[in-house]
Formats: sequence, structure tokens, C-alpha cells
Amino acid sequence: MRDSAGIPGGAEAAGGSSKPPRNRRRRLLRWIAFAMVLLVLAGAGAAWWIYRKLDGNITEDTSAAAELRRYERDRPTHVADGAQNILLIGSDSRSGAENRKYGQDGGSERSDTAILLHLPADRKSATAVSIPRDLMADIPSCLQPDGSRTAERFGQFNWAFQWGGAACTIRTVEKLTGIRIDHHMVVDFGGFKKMVDAIGGVEVCIKQPMNDAEAKLRLPAGRQTLQGEQALGFVRARYGLGNGSDTERMERQQQFLGSLVKKVQSNGVLLNPGRLYPLLDAATSSVTTDPELASLRGLYELVRGVRDIPTDQVKFLTVPRRPYTANPNRDELLEPDAERLFQQLRMDMPLTVTPPSPLPLPSPTPPSPSLSPTPPSPSPTPPTPGRPNPTPPSDAAAGQEPSAGTGRAPTPVPTFTGTTAGTAGCR
Repeated sequence: MRDSAGIPGGAEAAGGSSKPPRNRRRRLLRWIAFAMVLLVLAGAGAAWWIYRKLDGNITEDTSAAAELRRYERDRPTHVADGAQNILLIGSDSRSGAENRKYGQDGGSERSDTAILLHLPADRKSATAVSIPRDLMADIPSCLQPDGSRTAERFGQFNWAFQWGGAACTIRTVEKLTGIRIDHHMVVDFGGFKKMVDAIGGVEVCIKQPMNDAEAKLRLPAGRQTLQGEQALGFVRARYGLGNGSDTERMERQQQFLGSLVKKVQSNGVLLNPGRLYPLLDAATSSVTTDPELASLRGLYELVRGVRDIPTDQVKFLTVPRRPYTANPNRDELLEPDAERLFQQLRMDMPLTVTPPSPLPLPSPTPPSPSLSPTPPSPSPTPPTPGRPNPTPPSDAAAGQEPSAGTGRAPTPVPTFTGTTAGTAGCR
């Protein structure tokens, strides 16, 4: 074959290059476009499958919602637009394979932990208030699992969850505080462990060795990264550390939750798909919520509003209380301090927390030349857990509520004994 110049083989024989036929290029472009469409569809399908799986994990508490509607007239009104109050309940249920190892399933459960989480309208802070399970409270008439109703009774706070589940606990908290509960979440032992394992454990500092057979925990003192089983024992332990009081147990729970907040907010979790998906899967499959939160969208809207809160504005404290007069092994509210705290939360007003001040060591007293002895000064009273600090903070440290041009002196922001997520961990 010759080209127009008479050279055998045409342009290729002369060292030139021929372009692939136009139809071949079109077929190549079609295959590339088809592959891209497949990738997009596969990605969209995987994302939809993940969304449906996570969304379907959440258990909706319809029975509690129905019971709360029944007593709507008795419930407090919501007075602070945009603010939310969420009751977090840790259940000690022994049902299911994960929970059965911690004891025999007696068909009932109690609230091993109860925390009232207040999110202000501006979402610039969060306040978590622990409610002691041994606190004496007025428990209303509640619907039991067998369909019967209990009588109103004055008793231990955690009896409410045993008798009537989340609805009874919510109504008890609302009666105790006057605060409207907008949402609730219930997590059991197994769910708690899965969430801790999903983020690779949580670091805490232990002041002295722990050995609590009931909580299945044995740990040395010092810096420790606790995995699921150890973490559960750490927040449940009551008899193997300190004086065995519920106060110390709640302080450890607050320390752990502060460290957990710091870990979840870190880029090592939020920007790591290998950690984020297991956390979402564990969280959604472990939680029972009210119908408004019982969807991935509902939980996302909640998390989106709090994910950027600085750790030093995530506050932990305990309801102000004192030993119950009739039984010192139980607690009762310390007034007027408790009502002052509830009022701040109810009205969505600010508060600050400060760690309890260590008692000063007694200094040696030089001998007095006086013949008559000088009476000793009274010893300082240890701070009551959760009680407002008797010394108001400086304006620069705690801020003040504006007087709005009324000419009155600004009111100092109340300070309570507590801690923040920013100070959690080793210190």
C-alpha cells in the first residue's frame, strides 16, 4: 500500500503516528463514564446502607412517651426557648448476654446513674448534674411493666426507674427540680462498654490502687487507659476505693465523662472513619431514647449543637445535698442551694463551677505570754458536694449578669462545687 507520495506503508512506514479511530476514543470515554457512575452509585449505596443501619439501631421508647402524655398537665412548662434538658440514665439491667455476667436477671432494673444534662440556647456551654441514686425524693404513682400502678411514695430516687422505667424517673426529676425534661437516653452495661472500646479507650488518673470484686475491677494507681470492661468497673466501683460512698463514685463518673468528651472531640475520633463508624454503631445500637431523638437525624442535630463547646465549658457537678436526717446512709436536698441551682438551669442562666478547696493545714501556734489560754479558732467546714462556693468569684473570673441599665449592682454568677472536662484526666 502506498500513500499519496508513493511511499510504501503510508505515514506509519515513514515514522509518523496515526490517531486511534474516533469510534475507539468514544468507546473509551463511555467506559470511563460508566465506571465513574458505578463508583458514585456504589458510594451512594454504601452511604445509604450505613445510614439505614445506624438509623435502625436506635430503640424508640414509645411506652415512656405515652405515659408522659398522660400526665402532661402535671409536668413543668418549658420557660427557656432554645434550651434543652436531657436526662441520661445508666441502667443496671441484667437482661441480655452482655449484662447477665454482672448478676442474675430479676426482671427489674434500677438507674445506676442519672445525669441531668442542660444545653443552653446559645450552645456555648453544657452542664451535667449528677443525681445521687440514694437521694430521697417524692416518687409519683407510676405504671409498672405488668400494667399495675404504684402508689405515690417518698423513697430512694433510683426506685423510680425500677418501678416505672424512664417515664417514672422523668416525672420524679421534674417534681424534684421543677425543670422540664425534653429528651431522655438510657444506656445499659453492654452499650457503655461498646462505646468505650469503639474510641480506643479513655485515659484516667487513679490516685490509689483499686480492688473491687463486685465491680470486677483491679487497677494500679497512676495514669491508665481503660477499655470497655475496665471503664465499666471504674464508674461502678463503690467499695474498693476511698470511703465507699456514692459521692466518690459520682466524682469518678464525672472525671471519666470529662475525659470521654475530650477523646470524642479529638481529631483522632471525629476525623478517623475507622474509629467514627464503630462509635456511631455502638452508640446507636446501645441507646433507648424518646421518639424525637430515635433517629440518626435527631441524634445528629443534638450532637451538631454541642460538638464545638470548649471542654472548659463542659461542667460537671452534683445536686447539693446532705445526709438524710432519718437515715444518714441516704441523702436529701440541701436548701436553699439546690433550688438556686435548679432555678439557674430552669431559666437558662449561667453558673460556674470550682473544685473543692483543700482544707488548710493547721499552723503551729507560738506560746502565748498570757496567763489565760486563748480559745482556738473554729475549724473550717469542709465544702458540701455541689454546694455553692461561699466566696463569690471575681468578676473577671466568673462574669456577672448585666443590670440592663437599672442602676442596680450586677448579680454575681453563682458558683458551685464541681469540675469541667477541661480539667479532667491527669493533673
